[in-house]
Amino acid sequence: MGFVVLEDTEDGAALADRALGHAGSRIITYDSGRPWLIGSWPQSDMTLVEAGPRRIAIVGRSRVDTGVVRRALARATSLRDLDGLVRTLPGSFHFLAVLDGRVRAQGSLSTARQISYARIGGRVVASDGSRSLAEFADAEVDQDTLALRLLTPAAPWPLRNRSVWAGVEQLPFGSWLDMGPEGGRPIRWWEPPPSDKPLAEAARSVRQALSDSVSVRIGDKGVISADLSGGMDSTSLCFLAAEAGGKLLTHHWEPLDGGNDDGVWAERAARRLPEARHLSTPRGAPWFTATTDLDVSALGRADAPLTWFRNHAHMASLARRMAAEGSTTHLLGVGGDELFSTLPTQLWSLFHRHPLTSLPLLHRIRVGNRWPLLPMVRALTDRSAFPQWLASAARSIGGPPVRSSGPPLSWNADVHLPPWATEDAVGTVRRLLREAAASQPSPLDPARDRHQLLDSVALTGSALRELNSLPSGSGVGWEAPFLDDRVVEAALGVRIEDRVLRGRYKPVLATAMRGVVPSDVLERRSKGEFSAEVYDGLRQNRGRLLEFCEDSRLARGGLVDPAVLRTRLLTPGPLARQLGIFEPTLAVEGWLRALDAHRAQHPLPAGESQ
Repeated sequence: MGFVVLEDTEDGAALADRALGHAGSRIITYDSGRPWLIGSWPQSDMTLVEAGPRRIAIVGRSRVDTGVVRRALARATSLRDLDGLVRTLPGSFHFLAVLDGRVRAQGSLSTARQISYARIGGRVVASDGSRSLAEFADAEVDQDTLALRLLTPAAPWPLRNRSVWAGVEQLPFGSWLDMGPEGGRPIRWWEPPPSDKPLAEAARSVRQALSDSVSVRIGDKGVISADLSGGMDSTSLCFLAAEAGGKLLTHHWEPLDGGNDDGVWAERAARRLPEARHLSTPRGAPWFTATTDLDVSALGRADAPLTWFRNHAHMASLARRMAAEGSTTHLLGVGGDELFSTLPTQLWSLFHRHPLTSLPLLHRIRVGNRWPLLPMVRALTDRSAFPQWLASAARSIGGPPVRSSGPPLSWNADVHLPPWATEDAVGTVRRLLREAAASQPSPLDPARDRHQLLDSVALTGSALRELNSLPSGSGVGWEAPFLDDRVVEAALGVRIEDRVLRGRYKPVLATAMRGVVPSDVLERRSKGEFSAEVYDGLRQNRGRLLEFCEDSRLARGGLVDPAVLRTRLLTPGPLARQLGIFEPTLAVEGWLRALDAHRAQHPLPAGESQ
């Protein structure tokens, strides 16, 4: 699925023929007869509502009452008046509207559905995919953004929002694009809801929102497949899908490490889902399977380097298997950790919300984690602003990570460049972080834990979007109900004191799923650990990954020292936490190589540039 949005002008209409070549063959017009949307989408994923010359298109997975939408459209005096309508829609979708000569285009909070835009032929053109828009605009890869993509664990807000394509912009978090005769500009429309609901009330909201999100993906689509890892997140989705009447097909990857008890809990859940079919894979494609083993034409069509590069071969084989079983939609449990896990920064927020009554709990947690008292006090009482954290990050990115004796209660996890990053790469990223700090950006939420929650939701959403931008050929789409706007809002509503409950694992989700997921399945307190898959993947693919060091595209761009990368790949180290630095670099290098291969296989017609 993909589309472009054109302005209702002669210049916009003049771009239609080029858009047809890049986006697809379906056309929805303005009242003037000029093309508004051009693209390719399943008819079941498009709801078009008209009220005279006004239009609303909802593209994706939602439940739409066309009468309600039409009345809201007719009543609206501006595009801002549609905010309330958008807040009522469940699922994951793009929302596009035309009102009195102006266009509103937006995706989801998580950016699993995003809007990119660029100026082409003097006019603003928007799209759901940055890659197709980059081709449309003859855009080149942005080298500064590639340097940012080398950061571990990831570039922080607001820099993560940068497109890898020069001249192509992506909507900031919680914004919609306002397109008019004078051009396009992002409009911030969404603010986080207050965290004021007691656990029981918040859990009811989460249950309803998550149930709605799962049900809109089932509809009359026949077989729906889903991960059943054994964790609480994917297990919850499977039971909700069964409750909604879906023809459920579950899949479980069997872990390599015998100490990983995911399989035990997946089997327990499967026994309580007797109407579903259950498949498992004892060993899939090794992690870090290199680009040489893939359809490089497909990887070269991805919007950006894959955040989930390590297991993309896993996902490709899973898509083929689910398609063979009749599924076109596969549910992933990603997003559940981001919304419901306990974060250290929740201690900071708890202290600042309840400075006196929180002290006994904070003391017990400090003792349990063996944090020294003074570092704990300093971390809890720190009031540095988010721009200060960005400036601090700029100073420290070039050195190795420093393990602190106190709790990590700052705005973000520490970010670092790998040891093979060149001085040019370090200088570029440092400059971008300093520029971001100087612009005095607001955090995504004034509370540090909620800022981190939203930041991680956006990171996971962008990773899902990248995965869905791969033309797999299987026809299977990846869906993550936990990332839907209404679910995110419901999860944010719980009081901070009900998030930090000692001895309970994901208390909000566990309470929400009581009565849906059997109690013996909700009892799990452990979490699967996959360092065995990381080491195995690096070992099995080491030869091919070392080829990435030969004629490295990143080295050509002056961003990495291939000799240092080669040495580190040969001696990755004994600690699993040291392995995370490889994935961003391998993802960018693999994508650049696939991009070159795709261009070689599909050269542009004479007279066009890339």
